[in-house]
Amino acid sequence: MSINTAPVKWAQRKDSLYITISLPDVKDEKIELTEKKLLFSGSSSDKRYNLNLEFLKEIEVEGSISKVLASSVHFKLNKKDKESEFWPRLLLDKAQEKTNVTIDWDKYVDEDEAEGDFNVDDLSGGMDFGSLGGGGGLP
Repeated sequence: MSINTAPVKWAQRKDSLYITISLPDVKDEKIELTEKKLLFSGSSSDKRYNLNLEFLKEIEVEGSISKVLASSVHFKLNKKDKESEFWPRLLLDKAQEKTNVTIDWDKYVDEDEAEGDFNVDDLSGGMDFGSLGGGGGLP
């Protein structure tokens, strides 16, 4: 079975990132989160998908959450530097960002309008990476 790259959308607020892996009915998912990376693998529609995102800046594993939903996999990640400007992009690698990542226009706000937080109702009951002790990840 060939391995495909999972499609990603993202948006941000001053203190957090919201990442969506746009795959329906994900099965056999494995997620690992560190301060600099998000690693994902899983199956959707009988195809295997992998994802290796190296962030432009560091995030806090503690308090970051994820949830696998019927239509996608969602993450709310807390930025390590909550007082810095908006990130100009999500990933360290500009080429990877151009080919694999798009803006989540449903969650996008201009930097000067970003006072509110993301609506994370769809993440309730999700996995809290901080409860894993050390680097986050699923078996």
